[in-house]
Amino acid sequence: MRKKIVLLLIITGSIHSFGQQPAYTSNDSLTIRNIFDEALLKGESYLNLNVLCKSIGHRLTGSPQADQAVNWAQQEVSDYQVSKVYKQEVTAVRWVRGDIESVSVQQISPSPQKSHAKSKLEKHKLYATALGGSVGTNGPLTAPVVEVGSIAELAKFTENELRGKIVFLNGPMDKTQISTFDAYGACVSQRYAGASESASYGAIGVLVRSMTTLTDEHAHAGSMSYKKGVTQIPAAAISTSDADMLHEYLQLYGTMEATLNFNCYTAADSVKTSNLVAEIKGTENPEQIIVFGAHIDSWDLGEGAHDDGAGVVQCMEVLRLFNALNIKPKNTIRMVLYMNEENGNMGGKTYAANAKLAGENHICALESDRGGFSPRGFSIDGKEAQLAVIQQWQSLLDPYGLHYFKPGYGGVDIGPLKNEENRVNEDIMLLGLYPDPQRYFDYHHSIDDVFENVNQRELELGGASMAAMIYLIDTYWSKFKTN
Repeated sequence: MRKKIVLLLIITGSIHSFGQQPAYTSNDSLTIRNIFDEALLKGESYLNLNVLCKSIGHRLTGSPQADQAVNWAQQEVSDYQVSKVYKQEVTAVRWVRGDIESVSVQQISPSPQKSHAKSKLEKHKLYATALGGSVGTNGPLTAPVVEVGSIAELAKFTENELRGKIVFLNGPMDKTQISTFDAYGACVSQRYAGASESASYGAIGVLVRSMTTLTDEHAHAGSMSYKKGVTQIPAAAISTSDADMLHEYLQLYGTMEATLNFNCYTAADSVKTSNLVAEIKGTENPEQIIVFGAHIDSWDLGEGAHDDGAGVVQCMEVLRLFNALNIKPKNTIRMVLYMNEENGNMGGKTYAANAKLAGENHICALESDRGGFSPRGFSIDGKEAQLAVIQQWQSLLDPYGLHYFKPGYGGVDIGPLKNEENRVNEDIMLLGLYPDPQRYFDYHHSIDDVFENVNQRELELGGASMAAMIYLIDTYWSKFKTN
């Protein structure tokens, strides 16, 4: 008899938290098992990613491929018996890469301090790409190179030392950081703000070490911006292998000269594009919205498979899973495929502004924008009490490899929903799907970000994880109220 009592305590304790209100029920456990079974046995996300990457390709804002992707996704989700699907107009800037991209380096002259230096180094072409938003060079631009370890290190130089020079920002991602997202965040400012900061010292161009922990020959692109009132100078990313080589050359020769030549530009007129919105109407509280999304645009290098094609098809899969399993949400669940995250975030800003204007009540927002790798859990931007609710589900979700439920960043696209300007709910909680971070920056913003580098099973697990979390938040939405 005693053994039966102990066993009963163990079973009920895992579900009822020893007398507290249950964190979940056996029905929840069955539903989540069905979600993962359906995704792994009949999932469509991998097939959809194949179409998105191979039939449509990269999706730079303003490109024909970007609009084609929105039209394709609209047609696909219409088959999932959604309550509503429509395009939301977005106005964004259009940056054009152009058809010329060349960066090369050579020795200026033998250095008298380096007796062992070679007399001449032939021009060596670098693996490089213009950063998104950069101005062009207006023909070949040649100048001496000065290596700088970080933006903060610029303060060690005088204006005379950098005037008329090309600044080489060579701060690497910290490989000792276990989370590569943390390593990226610590040094990405040199890519985003390096041009303006260098121009304030009189520099005429910038070369930036690619944001990756790999030593490879691919230049990893990304966005950059210019400060008002500061001269706009051209900026390019170079591969990490070339960054290491250029560092060695500068150590050997003392001085080097670089030639930049690219004809990228920002179009004078803005472009009209769109987000895609699809929703399943809530059965009890249709006015309350759980929004989830990813960005459908990408850079024009590679196919935008991990960034963020994976997130796009995972979000589409959430709608399919709810339909296939006949899950009727209490609250309205809404998918948004955002346009222009990569170089302006106008999709996210437009959605948030429209939501506030319409007086919509968003109780939660979830984003997938960290690649299609094995899901580990969710980073949570919310109040302590909200985090505690989600952490109560860890025993339910742990069998599916989901164990990371910690405070953290939600995502670029959903961020405006919580910004003071467009905040739609004081209690809104933001979540970011958190996959294994080790390989993301191998592919991020490079020509290697292609369909072949996405694993089918890992991708399908991510979509199922999102569906499971959305189901739980919808079921227990009242627990997240903090007022």
